[in-house]
Amino acid sequence: MALYTKNIMLSLFGGIFLGLFFLHDFSVIAAVNSTFELFFSLLSEAWILKTLAFAVLVGSVMELMQKSGGISGFVSFMTQETALVNSPRSALLVSYFIGVIIFIESSITSLIAGAVGRPLCDKEKVPHAKLAFVCDSTSAPISSLIVLNGWGALLLGLIATQVQTGIISGDNVNILLHSVAYNFYAVSALIVTFLAVWFNINIGPMKNAKPSLDKASLHVNSKVSMAYMIIPIFLMITFVFMFLYITGKGDMLKGSGSSSIFYTMLATLMVMFIYYIGTKNMSAKTYTKSAYIGAKKLFPIAMILLFAFAIGEVTVDLKTGQYLASLASDNLSVFLLSGVIFLLSSIISFSTGTSWGTFSIMIPIAVPMAVGMDTDVALAIGAVISGGVFGDHCSPISDTTIISSLASDCEVVEHVKTQLPYALISGAVALVLFIVFGFTTLNNS
Repeated sequence: MALYTKNIMLSLFGGIFLGLFFLHDFSVIAAVNSTFELFFSLLSEAWILKTLAFAVLVGSVMELMQKSGGISGFVSFMTQETALVNSPRSALLVSYFIGVIIFIESSITSLIAGAVGRPLCDKEKVPHAKLAFVCDSTSAPISSLIVLNGWGALLLGLIATQVQTGIISGDNVNILLHSVAYNFYAVSALIVTFLAVWFNINIGPMKNAKPSLDKASLHVNSKVSMAYMIIPIFLMITFVFMFLYITGKGDMLKGSGSSSIFYTMLATLMVMFIYYIGTKNMSAKTYTKSAYIGAKKLFPIAMILLFAFAIGEVTVDLKTGQYLASLASDNLSVFLLSGVIFLLSSIISFSTGTSWGTFSIMIPIAVPMAVGMDTDVALAIGAVISGGVFGDHCSPISDTTIISSLASDCEVVEHVKTQLPYALISGAVALVLFIVFGFTTLNNS
C-alpha cells in the first residue's frame, strides 16, 4: 500500500487499524478503542520516547552543522583543497567506508554516513536515493557481522536461553561466532553495494533517481572551518560508545541502544552550543532558531517511526511468525530447512519492520527445528540473522530504513523502491547459498 499510494503514514495507519480489526473479531468500535490504547501504551515506553526524540534531535544537529558553514568547509576541503572527492564514485565511497568502519550502532552509523556523504553527493550530483541505499546497506549488515555491539548482546542472550533450556549444548559465544559465519545476506549486501558504487550500476527505479536541486546545499564556502562539522560527528561517535558503557554498567554489550543514541544527541547539542557560540560562529538566538527549524523538519519522520512501532506490535499480536513457522514445518525437507528459515525470517522482518524482533521470534523456533531434523544449528541461526536483516532492508516501516532516508534527505518511499532491486539480488544470492550449504552440511554430518 505504501509503494502504491506513496503515503507512508496513511498506509501504516491502515495496516494498524486492519490488524486490530482482525484481532477484535471484526469489531470497528473495539478496533478504534484499541488503536488509541496502543498509541498511549507506546508513548508510555521510555525507549520509544527516546528513539522518537533522537529522530527529532538529529534534525537539529544537521541544521546547525549546515548553518555554521561546517558542511560547506568540509566539501571545500574534500573537493578543492585535497581533491579526495572528485567523482560520484568517490563521494559514495566515503559514506560506504564510514558505514563499514562504524559498526557500534546501526542508527548512528546511518546518520553519520548520511551527514558526511550528503554534501559530497550534492556537489557531485549523486541522487540522495543512492546515498540512502549506501547508508542502509552498510549499517545493519556490518552491525550484524561484527557483533561487538547491541546486536551481539541480543543474539548471545537468545542463544544462551536455548542452551539453558537444554535444547542445544555448548558455549553461546562459539555458537554465535559460527552462526555469524553463515550471515550470507550481510556479506552479499556489502559486496553488491560496493559493486554498485564502483561500477555505477543503476537498476530499476534507481535509473530514474534525480540529484538534489537544493542550491543552498551546493554552495561552497572555503572560509569556514570544516571543524564545525567534524567535531560534532566525532562527538557523536565518542558519546555513543561512552553512553553504551554507562547504560551497560561497564559492559557496552549490555548498554541500551535507545538511551545511548538519545543521550548522545543531547550531549552533542550541548557541546555544539558552547563551541559555536564560544567561537562566535553564531549567536544564541541563531543557534536556538536553527535547532528548532531542524527539529521541525524531522518531526514527520518521528511520527513515521511511531506508526512503524505500532504496526510492529500489531503484527506480533497476530502471531504471524508462529503461524508461518507452523506452515513451513509440515513436510519440510531437511535440505531446504535453512533456506526456508531465511525466507520466513525475511517475511516476518518485512512485516514487523524490526530485525531484532525477528531474531526474538525466530531463534526459539529455528533452533528446535534444526535440532529435531538433526542439521547444523549455526546454519539455522545464521539464516535467521540474514533473513532479519534482509526483510528489514526491504521494509518501509523499518527504523533503519527511515533513519537512512532521514540522514540522506530522501523520501522513505523513494528509498524503499530504489533499494529493493539491489536487496533482492543480495537476498537471492543468500537463499542459494543457504540451500547449497543445507546440502553440504548435511552430507558432512
